Amino acid sequence: MNCEVCQLKELEVEHFEIREVLRCILHTIVFHRALGLVRPKDVDLELFEITYVQCGDVELEKKIDEKIDQFISWVEKHPNKKSQICLSFYEVKSKQPSWFTNKTERLYWEQWYANLNVTQQPKQHSSKSHLTKVVVDPGESANEERSSRRAMVEASLREVLFQIIKFVNEKKDHVPPISEGVIYFPYEITMPRFRVRNGHDQEDAPQRASNHAQLIIGLGKLIQLG
Repeated sequence: MNCEVCQLKELEVEHFEIREVLRCILHTIVFHRALGLVRPKDVDLELFEITYVQCGDVELEKKIDEKIDQFISWVEKHPNKKSQICLSFYEVKSKQPSWFTNKTERLYWEQWYANLNVTQQPKQHSSKSHLTKVVVDPGESANEERSSRRAMVEASLREVLFQIIKFVNEKKDHVPPISEGVIYFPYEITMPRFRVRNGHDQEDAPQRASNHAQLIIGLGKLIQLG
C-alpha cells in the first residue's frame, strides 16, 4: 500500500505555546480526514488570531490532550531540542493464518509529521561592576520584539494549516475505500524516542515500534453516518 508522508513546516515556539499549536495542527488533520458527518466546532486560539475546526467529540479532544501532555513532558526532559510528533492513519488487515497464530497487521496509508523547535525565553538578569550596577529591563523594545515574534509564529502556523489543506485536497488516491454506514479510519499518534550517537540525537529505528508511545483510536467511534 502506498503511504503518503507529509512533513509539516517546522515551527519555532516557546514552551507555553506548545499545547495550542499542537491542538490546532492535530485537530485540523483529523477533521480534514474525517470523510463523514461530524459536529464541527470552531475553536479560537487564545494566543493567536486563528480559528480552527474540531470534530466536536469530547472523547477525541481528551485523547489528543493526553498525547500532547506526553509530548510536553518529553520536551521538558529534553530542553532546547527539536521535537517531532507523528499522526499516522492505517488500515487493519488480517495476515495469512498459520498453524500457530492468526494475526493482524497495520497498513499505514498516511503519516503527518509536526515539527517543533521549542526555544527557551531568555531570563532577565543584572550585570555588576565595581562602579555601578546596571539592571537589564526588557522595556518597550523587548515587548515590541515579543509582539513581532508572536506575529511570526502566527504567520508560520497559518502556513502549516494551508499546507495541511493543500495536501488533503491534492492527495486522495491513496485513501482507502469507505465502508458504508461507518467510516473507520484508525490512527495513532506517536513520539519517537531519541538516543545520542556521535553527538547527535537520532531515532533508534530498530526499536521504533516498541518504543513509540501510542494512542490508537478509531474514527468509527466518533463519526457515523445517519
